[in-house]
Amino acid sequence: MKALPLTASQFQKRLLAWFDLHGRKHLPWQHNKTPYRVWISEIMLQQTQVATVIPYYERFMKQFPTLASLAKAHEDEVMRHFAGLGYYSRARNLHRAARIIVEHHQGEFPHEIEDMKALPGIGQSTAGAIAAIAFNQSTTILDGNVKRVLSRLHYVTEAITDKKIEQELWAIAKYYTPNKRTADYTQAMMDLGATLCTPKKPSCDHCPFVTNCLSYKHQAVNEIPVKKIVAQLPVKQSTFLIIKQNQLVFLYKRPAKGIWGGLFSLPEIEGLQDQRNIQKFCKNNLQILPKTLQTLSPFRHTFTHFHLDIYPVLIEITEKSQQKITASLPYLWYNLRENLMVGCPKPVQILLKRLPHANHSLLQIK
Repeated sequence: MKALPLTASQFQKRLLAWFDLHGRKHLPWQHNKTPYRVWISEIMLQQTQVATVIPYYERFMKQFPTLASLAKAHEDEVMRHFAGLGYYSRARNLHRAARIIVEHHQGEFPHEIEDMKALPGIGQSTAGAIAAIAFNQSTTILDGNVKRVLSRLHYVTEAITDKKIEQELWAIAKYYTPNKRTADYTQAMMDLGATLCTPKKPSCDHCPFVTNCLSYKHQAVNEIPVKKIVAQLPVKQSTFLIIKQNQLVFLYKRPAKGIWGGLFSLPEIEGLQDQRNIQKFCKNNLQILPKTLQTLSPFRHTFTHFHLDIYPVLIEITEKSQQKITASLPYLWYNLRENLMVGCPKPVQILLKRLPHANHSLLQIK
């Protein structure tokens, strides 16, 4: 890996000078800064952009203003305030970690980085960010933004997912990490990657390191960082059953493990199903007989590793069938006229809003 013609001290001074003038200093988690608030923000920001996180963070902190309030909450309530943000294991890990901190750390977020890493959902980089920003410790981070910045500065032509390259990037990141103003430095590195050294159309002309950036020198900024070639995403199909009696819609709680774990969702059958198979599923799995079936417009939802083509079917049932329905997992009947008080996957929220008489504020957590 090619070295920069800059010492660590020069790198730090230039970065911090840029941050003082242009860094982001008005994000919600930067005010009333506490370890708890920093922790929540760092978890939410994992693989999620700042603009997306802000409204979720503000609602989450309003509902769970302290670590103790999060630990006391029911998991369904925590999931509800995470619904729509994706990567739902983050919500379950937050809840589990909060209870561990209350039980084993007297309710105080741990100061030591190894104790942080022992908590669910916190890895080396997240622990480094919390330690630096919340406690101003001289710790190093290597999130996606920092990887991109360093790989471009040093013109890393190998895939950054390679373990050896990642180790080298960690070494460079540690070399640049200062002993003073660590919180500002850490935020500056993330800001540089998020605002200037972006994945697409980077603003090189405004970068404080444009004269030193080796990728810029080689006119290869758009080719760096190098990632392994990813095959085209596979497409899966699923038939979603909107079982409805008057204004009530059947929702069941998905198992904790797997996609949308712990969220309330609609029954589904793998693949595109005809009416005969749908009726058979309803009879065998829910002990109900549909009164009417109506096919709704299909749509696509994209996950990290695949596309899901969703084929919704609206099934009207009688009040008598509603009373007889059985399910192997926890379930509830959601009233379309009321606020949605449980966490649901984004595609399910979209489908519920499409229904007649639906409460169109149901996406707004109350």
